[in-house]
Amino acid sequence: MTHKIALNFEDGVTRFIDANLGETVADAAYRQGINVPLDCRDGACGACKCFAESGRYDLGEEYIEDALSEAEAEQGYVLTCQMRAESDCVIRVPAASDICKTQQANYQAAISNVRQLSESTIALSIKGESLSQLAFLPGQYVNLQVPGSDQTRAYSFSSLQKDGEVSFLIRNVPGGLMSSFLTNLAKAGDSVNLAGPLGAFYLREIKRPLLLLAGGTGLAPFTAMLEKIAEHGSEHPLHLIYGVTHDHDLVEMDKLEAFAARIPNFTYSACVASPDSAYPQKGYVTQHIEPKHLNDGEVDIYLCGPPPMVEAVSGFIREQGLEPANFYYEKFAASA
Repeated sequence: MTHKIALNFEDGVTRFIDANLGETVADAAYRQGINVPLDCRDGACGACKCFAESGRYDLGEEYIEDALSEAEAEQGYVLTCQMRAESDCVIRVPAASDICKTQQANYQAAISNVRQLSESTIALSIKGESLSQLAFLPGQYVNLQVPGSDQTRAYSFSSLQKDGEVSFLIRNVPGGLMSSFLTNLAKAGDSVNLAGPLGAFYLREIKRPLLLLAGGTGLAPFTAMLEKIAEHGSEHPLHLIYGVTHDHDLVEMDKLEAFAARIPNFTYSACVASPDSAYPQKGYVTQHIEPKHLNDGEVDIYLCGPPPMVEAVSGFIREQGLEPANFYYEKFAASA
């Protein structure tokens, strides 16, 4: 029996390892060529101290207080030379990936489907045998190489990996390198290279209500998160607010409706900023955040959108005089 361990390095790189039953995380990492920080191996120096963001594990009994205090252990800190996983886990490693003798993983795939969902949004799916080995945390992104160039663009996964296939929502930027390729040249079977996964924006263990805020193609990481939640369920309420600029920017509404049917505690709404919109709900996402969504601060907020949206939401939360339990956000800007 093995458990999958996600090692999140401070430079944004994530690598997954398999830990055998009873094997320490440090030994599992070294066995698979990743040199997590380590010195004594006896729980005495604290050099391998990391933070466990999710999962069940045995801390071990051989470490000393100077290496890991009781208060640190209660907060979620672990010593990887002593920690033994009892489920899949996510661990934050306070070191860069290159220091740990690892780097982004590279994959080769082919376009399986490309569709123009609207004049502003393109759906891209890619598939390949190597992608069957691709693991990532819902919400993370990869760098896709633009075919025919040495340029890459960062895109969040909009789906989980299934049978070696993953999907993305891509903003159609006039004159954009990737956009021009996808709208004018791309066809099924075209080769695509990608590197990753990357990013600190991903779904954590759900311990309280969630408020999910998506701007434009910032919806992508949330559809991947909702796929994961649909598989495992949630005892806490989840609400998503999806904001766009124009009516034609609204995409994947049928997918959100399907998630609402599959996930009992999930609700969503959408809004359009343009005053010329025919959509029932107008304005910005901040105008549709209700007090119940903030739950007196006992809420985890996830936000993915352009920088002005991130700043607006941050300001709105401050104005409410509340401090959410956690506020995770991902800013993105289009590349020409």
